[in-house]
Amino acid sequence: MPKVGMEPVRRQQLIDATLNSVAELGLHATTINSISKRAGLSSGIISHYFGGKQGLIEATVRYLLTQLKINLLAKTTADDRLSPRERLNLIVESNFAPVQQQHDSTRTWLSFWAQSLHDPALFRLQQVNSRRLRSNLQVSLNTLMPRDKAKQAAELAAGMIDGLWLRCVLSRGEADDFHHAEQLSKSYIDTLIAQFGEQ
Repeated sequence: MPKVGMEPVRRQQLIDATLNSVAELGLHATTINSISKRAGLSSGIISHYFGGKQGLIEATVRYLLTQLKINLLAKTTADDRLSPRERLNLIVESNFAPVQQQHDSTRTWLSFWAQSLHDPALFRLQQVNSRRLRSNLQVSLNTLMPRDKAKQAAELAAGMIDGLWLRCVLSRGEADDFHHAEQLSKSYIDTLIAQFGEQ
């Protein structure tokens, strides 16, 4: 019988083990056994807490999305005097944060998003992530340009951020490469503000 209060600890152990297994083996080769061995727990506990491998995979993606959200909120709510440009820069920085550059994280993100093409639940989570980025960008851009232009600028900026991050990951970029991509994204947003902003 599990100890009272251990469920959150066990759940996190299994999520961490899933991240490790997917990073090392890929999503398809990750099994209940590969996860349970890394977690040091019985395979039956995965079914108990998550209903099986699929439930655990979805919980792991939600965990990654939550960490991204927490990182952004920590940056943007620490100072309520941030200008829209400062907030936009922090959004970019959170998407290129060190945790988003780590080998395990990048390989895991790629595995999940590739699988989302074939998995409706993961596709929905991927869409949540995309909408959140565009929405965060648009909130600040709305104060710098007309709303219709802000929507277009947010879509363009989100595409640039995602594309540059993906290019860094696929080229196995180092920290300097991610930093350069971050700076390019910020410069691109400045260009969009100059292009679409109210004169």
